[in-house]
Order: sequence, then C-alpha cells, then structure tokens
Amino acid sequence: MISGTRPLHVLFVCTHNSARSVLAEALLNHLGHGRFVAFSAGSHPRPDQRPNPLALQVLQEAGIAVEGLASKSWDTFADPDAPHMDLVITVCDNAAGESCPLWPGGPAVAHWGYADPSAGSAPDAVKLQAFRRTLFLLRRRLERLVAEPPERLTPSQLVQTARNLAKE
Repeated sequence: MISGTRPLHVLFVCTHNSARSVLAEALLNHLGHGRFVAFSAGSHPRPDQRPNPLALQVLQEAGIAVEGLASKSWDTFADPDAPHMDLVITVCDNAAGESCPLWPGGPAVAHWGYADPSAGSAPDAVKLQAFRRTLFLLRRRLERLVAEPPERLTPSQLVQTARNLAKE
C-alpha cells in the first residue's frame, strides 16, 4: 500500500500488449491480495489487438482469472484522468528502448526483460511451452515483489526494489 491508503498501482508494458504484459497483469492481480492493482499496455498495439489466446490458456490452466483482460495503448495511462501508476515495468526489450509517455504522478520505472513466447513460426504446442515458461519466470519475480515489506514499496524505495528484482 502506498502510504497505507491505496494499493500499489503497477503498469506492465510491452510492444503489442498481447502476451508478456497481459500475463504479468493477470498474475500480479492474482498474487497481490489487494495490496497491488496491476494494469498492462502496449507501446504499439496492432489495430484490433487482443490478448494472445495462448496467454489466456496458460493463465486459465494456472487458475488465474482472465476476465477483463484487453490489449490497449500505453497512451491510455498517460491521460491525466488515468489511474496514477506507482511503478511502470517494461517486460520486453523493444518497449524498454522506446521513449515512454510522460506518466502522471512520476512513477518509478524498471525493466524486466522476457523473451516473446509468441515469436517465430513454431507450432502452437511449442509456443504453449514458451508461454508456460514465461508465466513461471514472471511468477517467481512477482512473488518476490508481493513478499517485500511495506518499507521497500514506498515511493523512495520502489525503483531500487524493482531494479533489484530484475537482477534475480
């Protein structure tokens, strides 16, 4: 909780907002027990972009809710009326290298790079394993974030905490 008043708002960003960022959003909302509210967005979602069906499948297999997951542009969260983020985490190297919008509230920013499980022309069975592996890696890191004591999640400590988790 930020100052004990509201949950910590975390935005996960990747290029299309169809795989890694969607997995991270759903997983943190599942693990966060009300201490965190996660969102996701893409720097360049395609027109009519939707979450990757394999991402939704692995989330459902893990017992994680998929209702309400949708692909959207990061511009949605740069709007002054958007929820203010406390932490923005890029989860793909492409998005990490782009010029981000000016986020209201000046959130902490970190990068947690993951390979794109949907990339390439492998059969869906192979890609499904890549999605499961990505979910596993995200879970490991997000469980550590959720377990952090409140003093490590204050605005002054949040960027260092997120960057330390990127090294694990």
